[in-house]
Amino acid sequence: MGLLDCCARCLVGAPVASLVATGLCFLGVALFCGCGHEALTGTEHLIETYFSKNYQDYEYLVDVIHDFQYAIYGVAGFFFLFGALLLAEGFYTTGAVRQIFGDYKTTICGKGLSATFVGITYALAVLWLLVLSCSAVPVYIYFNTWTTCNSIANPSKTAAGIGNLCTDARMYGVLPWNASPGRVCGQSLLSVCKTSEFQMTFHLFIAAFVGAAITLVALLTFIIAATYNFAVLKLMGRGTKF
Repeated sequence: MGLLDCCARCLVGAPVASLVATGLCFLGVALFCGCGHEALTGTEHLIETYFSKNYQDYEYLVDVIHDFQYAIYGVAGFFFLFGALLLAEGFYTTGAVRQIFGDYKTTICGKGLSATFVGITYALAVLWLLVLSCSAVPVYIYFNTWTTCNSIANPSKTAAGIGNLCTDARMYGVLPWNASPGRVCGQSLLSVCKTSEFQMTFHLFIAAFVGAAITLVALLTFIIAATYNFAVLKLMGRGTKF
C-alpha cells in the first residue's frame, strides 16, 4: 500500500501540461522531419524529370535539398533532447515535488533553471515561427501547380488557352532563369499532376507544415507551463536553499 500510495500521489501531481506539450512536440517534429525529408526527395526527382534535363541547372538545388535534409536530422535530435529536458523540468517544479515534500521549497539553482528554460523556449518558439513560415512556401507552390492542373482539366472554367497554362519553376527561384525548359505547360503539366509522385510530394509537404504548426503549439504550451512553474517557485516559495 505504501508503494501504491506514493505512485498515486505522484500521478495526482504530474505535470499534465508538460506531458501534453511533450507529446505534441514529438508528434509535430516527427511529422515535420519525416514528411519534410521525403517531400524534398520527391521534389528533387520531379525537377530533374520534368523541369530540366541539364544537371548543371539544378545542381545548386540538389545541394540545398541535401543540406536541408541533414539539418532535419539535427532538428529531430535536438527536439527529442530538449523535449525530454522540459518534461523533466516540469516534473521537478510542479505538483509531484510538493506532494512528496509538502511545500514549495526549492534551491536558487532550481529557480534559475526554470527561468532559463522559459527564455530558451521563448526564443526557440520565435525561431520556429520562421520555420513554419518557410514550410508554407512549398505548400503554396504545389497548391498553385495543382490549381493550374485543375484549370487544364476543366478548360471551360478558364478563359486562357490550355497551352498557356504553365508552371514555371524559375519564377519561384527553384531553377535559374537560363534553365531549359524550366517550365511545363498544358497537357504535359496535367500528366505531371496526375502522377502518384506529385500527389504524394504535395501531401507530404502539407503534413510537414501541419507538423511544424503542431510543434509551435507544443512550444507555446511549454512556455505557459514553464512560466507558471517559475511563478509558483518565485511567488509561493516558503523557503530557499543555497
